[in-house]
Order: sequence, then structure tokens, then C-alpha cells
Amino acid sequence: MIRLLLVTPYKKSLFELASVMEKNDDVELTWTESGKKALDMLSETSVDLVVTDENLGDMTGLEFANKLLRVNPMINCALLSPLPSDEFHEASEGLGVFAQLPLLPVKEDAEKLLKHLKNLKDLTAGINIGGN
Repeated sequence: MIRLLLVTPYKKSLFELASVMEKNDDVELTWTESGKKALDMLSETSVDLVVTDENLGDMTGLEFANKLLRVNPMINCALLSPLPSDEFHEASEGLGVFAQLPLLPVKEDAEKLLKHLKNLKDLTAGINIGGN
């Protein structure tokens, strides 16, 4: 099961992405509308991926990614951003951002994101962290 958290005060911005994700039986989707609420949730439970809007009302997506590192650095994070890819890379460097998405992600963006996430989960599934 892939657990996703969508963080946005504007559900319309992630509607198409969510619609594609919800069609997959192995995806569990949760929504929240602010960075603080998401961070509070993530301090108690883990997800495989957080997709966050550019502006969350109480913080920016980049600020959220920075705070997420302190809560759980192992959670993948994708950010909606209008920045050109090189500027986005510079702004998000060191924040562990998994992917940049357009402000209104479409079906193809969702499918690509899900494919990358599944590939990552497959790669890490065989890793024995305990050393046994």
C-alpha cells in the first residue's frame, strides 16, 4: 500500500492528481489544508509521499519541506512550483524534495509521480536496514 498525503488549502489545485491516484487500489489518500496540520499528522504517522501546494496559507511549500525534514527526513515530498527547474533545484536543494510538479498537475504528472514512487519503493524493499 502506498500512503499519500495531499496538503493544500485549494483542493482544486490537486483534484486531477488525486483523481488519478484514487483509481489505484494500492494507494491510500489523505488530505489536509495547512502545513501545521500536516506536520502534526506526520509527527504521529508516516506516509510514503507528501504532495504540497506552493502556498499552504500558514507557510510556503518550501518552508513545509524544510520543517518536514525535522519531523521525519525519510518521507518523500513533492512540491507544486512555478519556478523553472534550475531555480527550483537551487531553492529546494538539501530539502530532500522528491519531485517538482506544475501548479495544476494533470493526469500525466500523477502517473509519472506514482511510477517513480513505486520504483523507489521496489528499490528500497530489499534493503535490510538492521544489517541481518
